[in-house]
Amino acid sequence: MNTFRSFNSYIERSIIDNWNLDALTDYKGITLQYHDVARKIEKLHILFEYSGVKPGDKIGLCGRNSSHWAVAFFATLTYGAVAVPIQNEFKPEQIYNIVNHSESKLLFVGDYVAKEINPAEMPSLEGIINIPDYSLMLSRTDDLTYAREHLNEIFGRRFPRCFRADDVHYHEDQAEELAVINYTSGTTGFSKGVMLPYRALWGNLDGLLDTMGTHIKNGSSILSILPMAHMYGMLVEFIFPFVHGCHLFFLTRLPSPAIIAQAFAEVHPSIVISVPLVVDKIIRKHVFPRIQNNKVRLLWNMPVINKKVKERICQLVMEVFGGNAYQVMTGGAALNQEIEQFLKSIDFPITSGYGATECAPLITYSDWHQFVPGSCGTPVKHMEVKILSPDPARIPGEIVARGVNVMLGYYKNPEATAEVLDADGWYHTGDLATMSADGHVFIRGRIKNMLLGANGQNVYPEEIEDKLNNMAMVSESLILQRGDKFVALVVPDKEEAQTMNFTTDDIVSVMEQNRKELNLQLPPFCQLSAIEIHEEDFAKTPKKSIKRYLYK
Repeated sequence: MNTFRSFNSYIERSIIDNWNLDALTDYKGITLQYHDVARKIEKLHILFEYSGVKPGDKIGLCGRNSSHWAVAFFATLTYGAVAVPIQNEFKPEQIYNIVNHSESKLLFVGDYVAKEINPAEMPSLEGIINIPDYSLMLSRTDDLTYAREHLNEIFGRRFPRCFRADDVHYHEDQAEELAVINYTSGTTGFSKGVMLPYRALWGNLDGLLDTMGTHIKNGSSILSILPMAHMYGMLVEFIFPFVHGCHLFFLTRLPSPAIIAQAFAEVHPSIVISVPLVVDKIIRKHVFPRIQNNKVRLLWNMPVINKKVKERICQLVMEVFGGNAYQVMTGGAALNQEIEQFLKSIDFPITSGYGATECAPLITYSDWHQFVPGSCGTPVKHMEVKILSPDPARIPGEIVARGVNVMLGYYKNPEATAEVLDADGWYHTGDLATMSADGHVFIRGRIKNMLLGANGQNVYPEEIEDKLNNMAMVSESLILQRGDKFVALVVPDKEEAQTMNFTTDDIVSVMEQNRKELNLQLPPFCQLSAIEIHEEDFAKTPKKSIKRYLYK
């Protein structure tokens, strides 16, 4: 029997217990201590109150990772409102879709997003708040305008003795109460708003405190590189370390491997949470060039001293990740086997997890000491996992999961909810796996078609194909992922080409123009690097769906 504790009580307790410690830092920028976070939360609560926001109302957040994004998120939950995180790289139309579909009352926006959006497209909003300084970009009520103009005065009247730790009191949430709606996409027709109750956040947090929390000290530094608008980055790399009293550093610009490597060297994080591609690039760029020479190969193959050589290489790799990490955890996709085998051969603390937005996100994970190469861990605390197969250890079957971490369903979409949540509460992931006798899960394939962007963003190929199929000379298309690039295979409209008397070169030119026009409609993380001509029609199932697996 699970004994739920208010999720917001963890936020409250961490702020009080760590009052004078550093909490949130924008890398190369400002630092907020835990008491600063508390003061800003309180001031945002005043704005919410004056703008008529009530517990259960929706508040959108769309901006790059930053200390003030983090504060706005915590302010939303601790008020009892529902957070609607939105990827800052979405195009304006996608942002409008999510804001309008979720019926958000307020929207927090980063400076880049603020320049791109048109408030008139979001008529239900009471106001738009700039994330960097919480100034008003838009106010549709006199009360909200008054509150922002007199915020310090109102705050001073409420706390005449000055604001103290014993003034921190937050909304006491219930297990099934809605906390977050996380949209899997921004495009109408494809987007699903995953409704996550407080118990799902609590289940993930409780499990992480039980595992990773025992190895990370209070006050430790953590580098946040994953998008906080995604559940993996939000819960594992942001909420968990904040609750644990850590000092978070946010990379406020798009993180390249070079920037990340520099930040590791300066921050010395106590744990590294990443997507596989970042680890892969850092190893190939910063480690392999230093060890792939004849001298190291010779020493590696000497039985007497290769143990010391491996220890020294492990130390070198650890230094690349800041020199202080308990472990490096990857998730979202499989780590390249060559990289994984290399790291295991030097006894580097690498591990992997598996999850889904619908489970907020963790389904499986193992500490690096228990990690089995090729696996993604064992079922996490509060979750049951099984493989729908007559022989789960040998024959791949669909992964299904049930427990505290599972969503309530998709917002305003009972049909889509019924497709993945069965009558017994099992969430059908759409992923294929086997499971060993001791519970380790090995992903064998994906039923679903989702791809993973370089920095952990979900990419749904059907959305891109839907746009591309409506462009000049395109009969049908298929989006593929090659490393961190996305490529389209296109079957050209042969009849139209013949009518126009187009040569192959003409068709290639048309497709290149299509690619440029399409990329203007897509967020940077899923833009196409190339369009390749595919002469034959794609192989289809009896239902006329493309057999995607044949083209990977």
